Amino acid sequence: MARWLTSSLQRKLSVVVTALMIVPLLALGLFAFLISSRITEQKTKLSGMDTLKQVEANLRYMLQDAENLSIFLIGERDIQQYLSHNEDHELDRVDILGRMTNLAASKKYIANIAIYPSRFDATLSTATWYESNESNLSYPSVPSGEAVKQWTGIYPVQNYAGIQNVITLVRPIRSIHDYRPIGWLAISLDEKAISKGWAALGLGRGQGRLELIGSSGEILSSMDKSRLGLKLEGVEPGISTLIQDGGSGTTTYGSGDDKRTLLYYPEELTGWTLVGTVPYDQYKSENRYILILTGCAVAMSAAISAALVWFTVRRVTRPLRVLTRHLSRIDPERPLPLFRSESDDEIGRLGESYNLLGAHIQLLKEEIIRGEARKKEADLRVLQAQINPHFLYNTLSSIHWIALMSEEKRIADMVEGLSDFLRISLNNGQDYCPVEQEIAHIRHYVRVQSIRFPDQFVLHYIVDPALEKRMMLKLLLQPLVENAMIHGIQPKEGVGTITIMIRKDPDNEQMNVLVLDDGVGMEPDMLEQLRISIREWKGKQPEKQLNQGGYGLCNVNERLLLHYGADAQLEVDSRVGGGTRVSFSIPILEGSS
Repeated sequence: MARWLTSSLQRKLSVVVTALMIVPLLALGLFAFLISSRITEQKTKLSGMDTLKQVEANLRYMLQDAENLSIFLIGERDIQQYLSHNEDHELDRVDILGRMTNLAASKKYIANIAIYPSRFDATLSTATWYESNESNLSYPSVPSGEAVKQWTGIYPVQNYAGIQNVITLVRPIRSIHDYRPIGWLAISLDEKAISKGWAALGLGRGQGRLELIGSSGEILSSMDKSRLGLKLEGVEPGISTLIQDGGSGTTTYGSGDDKRTLLYYPEELTGWTLVGTVPYDQYKSENRYILILTGCAVAMSAAISAALVWFTVRRVTRPLRVLTRHLSRIDPERPLPLFRSESDDEIGRLGESYNLLGAHIQLLKEEIIRGEARKKEADLRVLQAQINPHFLYNTLSSIHWIALMSEEKRIADMVEGLSDFLRISLNNGQDYCPVEQEIAHIRHYVRVQSIRFPDQFVLHYIVDPALEKRMMLKLLLQPLVENAMIHGIQPKEGVGTITIMIRKDPDNEQMNVLVLDDGVGMEPDMLEQLRISIREWKGKQPEKQLNQGGYGLCNVNERLLLHYGADAQLEVDSRVGGGTRVSFSIPILEGSS
């Protein structure tokens, strides 16, 4: 085994690095399982306490509303007058009962509102209860002692809908004149309304139980209706000692399959307590799932780590051998052999640098060849520029006089415009011209085109007079106007408008040039393709074919970049049916003296 390892660098690295990765993975997996188990239990407790707080808020709202309603009723003037009489007045009783019924109907959790007069035998009740299993309500005695309000325990009553469990708030009614007891008020809350929605809260993912415990330990409300009215200590021995009076918290009780998490939260108005229990089996199932998931993750990570280690070590050692062979076969008289890099590590970058060196040498050779070709081409253009203008001027002048002699005025105007157009275009070989000369160049071009395309376009010039003598690169506007005329105006029905605007930027010494047309515009895809072509144009034909207008814009943009820099590049904007605008900004140059 030792000899098998020492005979190969790849094997040694693979075994050592794999072992160094798997051991921390196992420790990390165990740590993650323990932490996840604790987090799961803690999350359940926090979620359960939030549920109890929500239930307590709803319960407190009902109880506070019932107490507020009782204060309103015992101080109500008509009720005070009715109870102060020594005998029952039917009309007053009917009126008071109607108002009480409206109040009870407006609140779904109120089962009944009842008034018991002390001076005569007449009960005012908003509900019809046929019988009650708790017929002797423990009302304080009216004549003696200080009668105070109190909440009864849970007890069942029967009405037209069947059996109904209620909790009743009982408080004395005293005269507002002499503070003598004149009756009793009872407001009963429906237990179903109190516990409505508890199951939907999903305590313990639906496996928990939620109950409301009275001050004496009686179960006042529960998701399990069979436990109503029972003592909590009787059905859950020992649980009462775990609940702190007036406090909230969580604890664990029971053992084995009966082990549970206990959550409790007090209700401040009445001293009652909300108690929630969650079976501990829920944690076991979740922890079992976490254990399986962690084990699978660790095993998969270990397998992937071993494969990655073997693959990485193999990639490290193989390029070393390949690069060594290439370096040993270098021939100074021939190009450097290509090294195929398959990684981005130090060896891969070394191979890339080796390839870049060979490519750079080849690129320098090609640049020298292209530079010589461009130099020869430039010499030919200079020679052509010296010969062609004289020939063109003489030929066009002859055509102009022949047209005048033949009384062909349109031909004569076109030839004269073309001659002026070419004269300004050549500009005696100068690259720069005044702004007014560039505008004159456009006017001659438009003169020729208006004869060719009569009544199809109108050109407007908006030029700052202060810029007319300033110098600019020649032949920038003509390709833009031609592009607007041919690709924007001609496909349009009716007369089109082209506007040339040259303004000075008030913020800096820049000349803003805008060519705007109201032609057919461009689709978004075509506009984006044009922008990319202009941006990527480097004096050679792009991969995607362009129309002649696209070539013109690319050439103008390249000239702007060469003479003015990156800030002077063209900006093109267009929309279908809304025309096209092409703009650029160049520095303001002084005019010639």
